[in-house]
Amino acid sequence: MVVKADVQLDAKGLACPMPIVRTKKAMNELEEGQVLEVQATDKGSKADLAAWAKTVGHQYIGTSEVGEILFHYIRKCNPETSEQEEKTFEATIANEEIVNRDGLILDVREAAEFAFGHVPGAKSIPMGELEMRMKELDMNQEIYVICRTGTRSDMAAKTLAKAGFTKVYNVLPGMTGWTGELSKEL
Repeated sequence: MVVKADVQLDAKGLACPMPIVRTKKAMNELEEGQVLEVQATDKGSKADLAAWAKTVGHQYIGTSEVGEILFHYIRKCNPETSEQEEKTFEATIANEEIVNRDGLILDVREAAEFAFGHVPGAKSIPMGELEMRMKELDMNQEIYVICRTGTRSDMAAKTLAKAGFTKVYNVLPGMTGWTGELSKEL
């Protein structure tokens, strides 16, 4: 599977701490929401980059291996805005409540995030594609919109409601709180 990244960083042949040093510098150049692909050969970079991303507030999406090369994917987040934005869509549902329901689970995260782990049976329509792909959705079906933290799903739920969808729910707290089964498409 090919993951779409906005910027690639070659850290092959570098040992700790250089992959993190280079990643930090590259992340400073990205805009919020963009995805960085870090290509590394240091096996320790797997744990190091995941821990670093969590510490500084970026989203570590995942790693895929091709031969000796590790491809790490990190999404730039602004911790000041990503976790504190107001979630104003009124109809919400808890993660565990969507499991045995008949509706559609709509995952509005980026394709790379979806590929590294999503709720089984969920449909992927990234937030940026929602308006042009809305016709793929059934207006009469309950739709449970999920993202990483509830922020993008909140915006997506509002977008759907504005377009006339009446059975829309924002899933909280989103994938950061998901403890159920995960499907991967790598």
